[in-house]
Amino acid sequence: MDWLDLLNRFWPHLAAGCDLFAAALASGHALLNKRDVRAATLWIGIIWFLPLLGTVLYLVLGVNRIRRRAIQLGVHATGDRPVPVDLGDSEPECARHLAALARVVGRVVGEPLIAGNRIEPLVNGDAAFPAMLAAIDGAKTSVSLVTYIFDNDACGRQFVAALQRAKARGVAVRVLVDAAGTRYSFPSIMHRLKHAGVTSAMFLPSSIFAPWRATTINLRNHRKVLVVDGRMAFTGGMNIRQGNLLQEQPASPVQDLQFRVSGPVVTRLQEAFANDWAFTTNEVLNGEKWFPELKEAGDVIARVILDGPDGDFDKLRWTLLAAVAEAQTAIQIVTPYFLPDQEVVAALNLAALRGVRVDIILPAKNNLAVVHWASRAMWWQVLERGCHVWLTPPPFDHSKLVVVDDHWVLLGSANWDARSLRLNFELNVEAYGHALAGAMKQIIQQKLAQAREVSLAELNGRSTVGKLRDAIARLFSPFL
Repeated sequence: MDWLDLLNRFWPHLAAGCDLFAAALASGHALLNKRDVRAATLWIGIIWFLPLLGTVLYLVLGVNRIRRRAIQLGVHATGDRPVPVDLGDSEPECARHLAALARVVGRVVGEPLIAGNRIEPLVNGDAAFPAMLAAIDGAKTSVSLVTYIFDNDACGRQFVAALQRAKARGVAVRVLVDAAGTRYSFPSIMHRLKHAGVTSAMFLPSSIFAPWRATTINLRNHRKVLVVDGRMAFTGGMNIRQGNLLQEQPASPVQDLQFRVSGPVVTRLQEAFANDWAFTTNEVLNGEKWFPELKEAGDVIARVILDGPDGDFDKLRWTLLAAVAEAQTAIQIVTPYFLPDQEVVAALNLAALRGVRVDIILPAKNNLAVVHWASRAMWWQVLERGCHVWLTPPPFDHSKLVVVDDHWVLLGSANWDARSLRLNFELNVEAYGHALAGAMKQIIQQKLAQAREVSLAELNGRSTVGKLRDAIARLFSPFL
């Protein structure tokens, strides 16, 4: 019997042995590296119940291989600094208890609070896009833009044209689009940017023709930042697409919030872009063109919070936990995707039990049905302890906003789900100031005026089929 005969006879046993060995290694890696026990349990189940395929899926989607070293680019001093006494308020006593929150976030993030900023809300693309396009058209030295979705539609073409005009004036232009975000329209906007001569790049591209890139397919850059001349910035949760222009009655309308930022904190927003750009292209952006000296522009005290599956892991989650723990009167949460882990759920429930009013405002009709089902399967956990869940009518609300005690505001790109808090590269801004929080509270009150509250009885009254569907969807919440 030669070796070919032996191979033909025993190959099933060899294959099974290799599969068992690979599954054991993958399971061990999941046990040692997954911080969320639900994610570890689900991955181990997939590994063992889908022979070979489960191991391959884990290697492609479950292993984080991103290790980035931050590049310090602006005039940047980190570490503990004294927390301002007034936290942006003319009546310091109103926000004195939030000094503890400011200290905690400072230690988690490793960034100081920055005074002298102005932050203005821009509701929907009807207000945001004209302001962003006007800023690009007024640019004199530089324009940097990072976004998740940049559609090749009428709206996207307006931005490309404005960027092309800026480049023609001699302005340095850099555009970074997440690779997955370019696939929301066809053909990709990248072809139009290249044809316009705009310097652009895709963040973590993946392709079936380049399988070595598949290992990062689940790690996306969800940040949205536009910085003009290093002096004015726009950030929030708004993608560049026609659906945000509600006045034009698009086929798929989306409500959203964007914010215009000026003041010294813009340097940190520019630095965030520059680090993402350097990671993607190896080009380092520095100098006066990108980082001019900035003067105070308002009375908001702010700090940029970067979060991602690299050195910034869990910073946003710790920030949310700290904010909920320090709240004394009210927590208002606006998010399109609400799938928090058990620690965050426990923190919200404890706040409600302490007498803090907790309002969670979600869209009644989600653009991702499976996410809505999974979210609904866990609403009872917050409702039974006194939190309030509200559903806003269409169009779909993609806004992301948190207000605590009428003074602390969190705005930016992150949702309250595992994808934002553990997988995506996100950018948020925490801001202290009674006037800004008051403006945000007015926006939230307008949403609540149209919303309906969900009761525990209504939730328990769903059909058995509906409950099962929602519960099955929730099993996949670590990946949604």
